[in-house]
Amino acid sequence: MTSTPSEPLSMPAAGVIVTPVRIGLGLIACALLVLPFADLSMLGRSPWPIAWDILSGFLRPNFSAVENLGYATALTLAFAMGGLAVGVMGGAVLAVLYTFRAVRVLAAVLRSVHELIWALLLMAVLGPTVATGIAAIALAYSGIFAKVYAEILSEADQRPGDVLPRGTGIVSRFVYGRVAVALPALAAYTSYRLECAIRSSAVLGFIGLPTLGFQLDSFFKQGQYGAVAAVLIIYFTLIATIPIWLRRPLVPLYLVLAIGVLVAHPGPPIAGSSLWHFVTNDIVPAPLRNGSWSDYQTWRAAAAWFSGLFSSQIIPGLIATLIVAQITLALAGIIALLAFPAGVAALSGKIGSLVGAAGLVVGRSTPEYMLAYLFLQMFGPSMLPAILALSLHNGAIIAHLTARQAEQICQTLRPDAPRGFNLYFYELLPRLFGPFLALSLYRWEIILRETAILGILGITTLGFYIDSAIGELRIDRAVILIIATALLTIAIDAISRGLRSSLRLSPSATTRCDG
Repeated sequence: MTSTPSEPLSMPAAGVIVTPVRIGLGLIACALLVLPFADLSMLGRSPWPIAWDILSGFLRPNFSAVENLGYATALTLAFAMGGLAVGVMGGAVLAVLYTFRAVRVLAAVLRSVHELIWALLLMAVLGPTVATGIAAIALAYSGIFAKVYAEILSEADQRPGDVLPRGTGIVSRFVYGRVAVALPALAAYTSYRLECAIRSSAVLGFIGLPTLGFQLDSFFKQGQYGAVAAVLIIYFTLIATIPIWLRRPLVPLYLVLAIGVLVAHPGPPIAGSSLWHFVTNDIVPAPLRNGSWSDYQTWRAAAAWFSGLFSSQIIPGLIATLIVAQITLALAGIIALLAFPAGVAALSGKIGSLVGAAGLVVGRSTPEYMLAYLFLQMFGPSMLPAILALSLHNGAIIAHLTARQAEQICQTLRPDAPRGFNLYFYELLPRLFGPFLALSLYRWEIILRETAILGILGITTLGFYIDSAIGELRIDRAVILIIATALLTIAIDAISRGLRSSLRLSPSATTRCDG
């Protein structure tokens, strides 16, 4: 990160001067502009009785009410490791070919669709099978790994490759001169992604796969909040102890165990004929499927079909998704600026920073889907649960990473450096605002993906229409809506990259580990 808030950067083409502060204020202004159009209603209900019931259950976790908790935990890990392994292989292949535009477009499409939406689509073909869970995680993660691996390889030191003997082959030069140098960074990012994969695997339970999310969904619906607390304690323990049980020499053993659990899991068989029917029939728009492609009336009917879908679902879904995402981006940034001092010892003390860091870890480790489900019980179906869940989750991620950068700065301060509010406002904030803005912009695309999936809970984002179309077995509509989601995400990512580039704010290794 090379820019600070006080460092103006001119944009000759536009004839204006932009700074990180102006970009930040512009994002907040956009959020305020769309705020009047956001549905923040609570349907006349009071959230406090439900909040008290949930809190009471969390204070008295009931492990005895949970059956097969160990098996659900094992499946959660198995899905995560299996999907991650396939995603790593796919991402590595795409990263090697990332210089080709077609590969970059493919990777962008894969990562722009959330794994939960991939799972919904695959479930229509494969059913609630092991293959559905593995493929859903692997597809999204292949696109993510392709982009990040390519960035890491391009940033690696080029000098070792230059000193290899002249006759060294292309493959050997790439492996020993590029991959070997970047291997620590590649391994670190891959290890971090396991935490993200566990989150993804748990959330897959909300749509029927037997992971921890399935247990949470069942107990939430039954109002058994003590059992909900028990499941969440297991989940958080699983995440928190990753540095303890994840050891590189044990990875092959974990993969073998994961394969064993998945193979032994009883489930419906994959219907091979369904895949062929899906490709040749289900995803084809209904007018084209039922008419002759050489007939003008068929294409006229297809145009009317698409026009109706565009006006009744795509446009409302896009607007709702953008409203929620824009408000979330601004609110998450505000939360992060207020919360990151809690994780900095120089600002909150040693004990306070430990407590604050633990709170930030819980916030960033809790899947946004789980938080939204919780708020949905309290506030009812509106944009409010989605905005609160996404803002808290993403705000905790940005705050956690900003706090880590603040700790590094604090180690270089003079002994007579200011303390307290003066340290925050005059030392840390000016130096961190540029990196903080880069983190926020980097999260923009991810927030949009997450906003879309929360439609599955009844909030009328694009995910709502996708879920409805799949539920009605209108796969052709679902595919068009998924394409619209992917295009919107790619567009926001392009805008985000453009803003970061204009301000010379490039994602760092820390930024990549953002979940």
